[in-house]
Amino acid sequence: MQFIPTSLPEVILIQPKLCADDRGVFYESYNKRVLASVGIDYEFVQDNQSISRQGVLRGLHYQIQQPQAKLVRVIKGSIFDVAIDLRRHSLHFGRCVGVTLKAEDKQSLFIPPWFAHGFLVLSDFAEVHYKTSDYYAPPHERCIRWDDPQLAIQWPLVDKPVLSDKDRAGIWFNNAEVFA
Repeated sequence: MQFIPTSLPEVILIQPKLCADDRGVFYESYNKRVLASVGIDYEFVQDNQSISRQGVLRGLHYQIQQPQAKLVRVIKGSIFDVAIDLRRHSLHFGRCVGVTLKAEDKQSLFIPPWFAHGFLVLSDFAEVHYKTSDYYAPPHERCIRWDDPQLAIQWPLVDKPVLSDKDRAGIWFNNAEVFA
């Protein structure tokens, strides 16, 4: 595996080694020992999968208690994936990084706990799989508005995004609960 840094040092793009021949392609999409060797040493306890149509924007989600590290990859289609540092003590507090993930690239994005996460579906539809390091805890889930001007995320939008009621009700970054 190759580990590609992003503009936020803890958010890491992971490129697996592809073994291709006339039968097709084989690759390791997850190897706990290899990830631990570069500091991604989390016990992933839950796998989630979503299927969404083009223009759907999910996020920006996080859990204020039971924060979740995430390992995100796209099985079909493509997304623009975003992570935001919510650690008040961090030099990168409030900074965002966005990465396009495509099924054909086989890449994963590691997002540490204490970061908000969201994505926009770019293709006709996308199937997204992600591992989490803690269980989903609805009472602790928070949502920051996707269009917060302070965050100034450069979403590659063609039209208005399709949002859930929960995401429409997200709060502004300045009012969000964050991590000490």
